[in-house]
Amino acid sequence: MLAPEHSVDISDSKPQHSDSINLNENDINIDISDALSEKEKVKFTVHTKTKLPIFQEQEFSVTRQHEEFIWLHDRYNENEEYAGLIIPPAPARPDFDSSRAKLQKLSDSEGSLTRDEYEKMKQELEAEYLAMFKKTVSMHEVFLQRLATHPILRNDNNFRVFLEYKEDLSVRGKNAKEQISGFFKTLTKTADEVFLANQKESDEFFERQKQFLLTYNTKIKDATAAADKATRTQKSITDTYIKLSSGLNTLSTSDKTDLTKYFILLADYFEKARKLESRIQSDIDLKLSDTLRYYMRDSKAALDLMYRRSRCLADFDTANKNLDRARQKNKDVQQAETTQQNIKTKFETISEKAKDELNDFKTRRVQMFRKNLIELTEFQIKHTKAQIQTIKGVIQQYDTLS
Repeated sequence: MLAPEHSVDISDSKPQHSDSINLNENDINIDISDALSEKEKVKFTVHTKTKLPIFQEQEFSVTRQHEEFIWLHDRYNENEEYAGLIIPPAPARPDFDSSRAKLQKLSDSEGSLTRDEYEKMKQELEAEYLAMFKKTVSMHEVFLQRLATHPILRNDNNFRVFLEYKEDLSVRGKNAKEQISGFFKTLTKTADEVFLANQKESDEFFERQKQFLLTYNTKIKDATAAADKATRTQKSITDTYIKLSSGLNTLSTSDKTDLTKYFILLADYFEKARKLESRIQSDIDLKLSDTLRYYMRDSKAALDLMYRRSRCLADFDTANKNLDRARQKNKDVQQAETTQQNIKTKFETISEKAKDELNDFKTRRVQMFRKNLIELTEFQIKHTKAQIQTIKGVIQQYDTLS
């Protein structure tokens, strides 16, 4: 079983930071150089190297927990200055309960399995746990890197505090009252989104973007679910190969006949096939499922931007109606004009920024999917060649035995 508290080596899954990194005058480089998994939490070591003038030093590290990442995301999300920007989606909460439960279940069923089966299944589950841990680290790192590369978000004071302040940020979870308030706020927002989805849009660019994002977000959810199903199926194949290999090994030792050598040959083949299928499953999960899952959340962040713009447009329409009524009654006209002008300025600012953000979202999305799908295809070709070579080797050995 994995220890309840341990440090996990993440160095092989990401580039190392070093003094050789070249930084331009306003560059900032962030990575999570280490992580410690405890029973209820993960502690991330966030390393920063920068020449931005808002920081006191050019290189420093702090330890942060997941709740502090959520705190930072909320600070951006609640700041009206960023209403016209796509706020990078917050990283998902680390959840290793499923892997721990599987390991516990395996430990409980140890007596009903052969020693070989037990050891191989344990290796598979520990590898699954480690892969999930590395993905958790990567999601938290990507969130910070998205902020660091954004020309506006990178200059936020809360971002500086998160990266540079050495002490605990004293972030607490929401109490019951805040959770209930947040629940009703979510219901209100959802109802507003349904209303605003049917809102008349005079700007053709934003109408196209709205319809695209609504369709895209739905379809990418379906694609993510299908990809997850594929990886689960791939995982079940590796589990089946473990049983086949173990069963054939048992036959080879308990039944000394002319078939023994063939049992050993096939047992060795299924063990090699298991390792190949495990790599295939890992690649599909990393290059396809994770990419889909990230852009499912990123497209939702883009929809949140559209929601904020639509909300402001609705407020602008209301301000125009209030101004017309004030002029008709010749009462509080100056106040109504000021309110209308302020909302108009806010709406125009959000719209201007939103166009750049949505165009950038398209460019980023296409580049990332292209990169990951090419890499996935290359991995699949590599693994297929290895599978063919393994089968050829078995056939040659079979001919030799015959």
